[in-house]
Amino acid sequence: MKSFGKLVAGLLTACVIAPASASAENVNIVLNWVPTADHMPYFYAKQAGWYEKEGLTVNIESGRGSGAVAQKVGAGFSEFGIADMATVLLAKGQGADSVALMTVYTNSPQGFYWLKSKGIKGPEDFPKHSIGNPPADASRVMWPMFAEAVKIDPASVKFVNISPQAKVASLKSGAIDITSDFYNEHDMKLREFGEDLGFVAWRDLGINPYGNSVIVNADYLKKNPELVRKFTQVTQKAFEACVKDKNPCLDALLSQVSGLDRSNQENQWNRIQELMRDKTTTEVGLGAFDDARMKRDYDMVEKYFDLEKPFDFKTAYSNDYLDLSIKMPK
Repeated sequence: MKSFGKLVAGLLTACVIAPASASAENVNIVLNWVPTADHMPYFYAKQAGWYEKEGLTVNIESGRGSGAVAQKVGAGFSEFGIADMATVLLAKGQGADSVALMTVYTNSPQGFYWLKSKGIKGPEDFPKHSIGNPPADASRVMWPMFAEAVKIDPASVKFVNISPQAKVASLKSGAIDITSDFYNEHDMKLREFGEDLGFVAWRDLGINPYGNSVIVNADYLKKNPELVRKFTQVTQKAFEACVKDKNPCLDALLSQVSGLDRSNQENQWNRIQELMRDKTTTEVGLGAFDDARMKRDYDMVEKYFDLEKPFDFKTAYSNDYLDLSIKMPK
């Protein structure tokens, strides 16, 4: 991963600034990738006027990977963002100062996909094959940890740079042998490849760090704690609403984002709800972090990656801005 300092200049040109408004605070949330079902609560809350009601004009910006998001938010070029939590911890150790407010994927969505016809039965067969994903993809950042867990040499594979939209096509054409992807798009790949599809979920191998989480720039949080609380709780309320009834949320997403297939997004949302559910989110609060799990995640990042500036792991997240009366259904 590039250092924090080297990314700042590039992020200046990518920053999206919402139009000025005298009556509301303009804030930006940069997504981890292009909008899909896991982002529909933000679009739903925006369309329903829930953010505006709390004095927030929210701009939703497409992203280019968790690594880029963590750096951008940490540098203050976006107030809020969505990024894989391990990547956030790594970026924080490089000086990108952000705080996680809410976990979306309390179970890791990370997985690898391949075609069995390539002679690959499982991760033990990955060596001498190519893995296609974007350079900032969280699974590439965390690859050394995965490689050690499955007992293969991390240098034994070749990484190929492809866009998120090209993963299935590249796998199908043979341009790559393996790709990483989130579990929420599992059904689409099953339809495309059928019995030839090979898959392993990281969580099934005992690798289950927190996944995508809502983060905020630490300095912005210090200066605007009540606005951050309002943003967090509106977002949490929107996720709760989408869990109860996905259809209005799908309508909101599809009305604001072109090129999405409704049935595919519905399948994704069903998978996403599996990733959102654990003992903490069902008993403490939807989106809540568990201290012991966060300590394990921090220790994992410290072990496998170069934390330039070690820090107190408790400064990387907070449940204080959540409405703990909102629970994820069991």
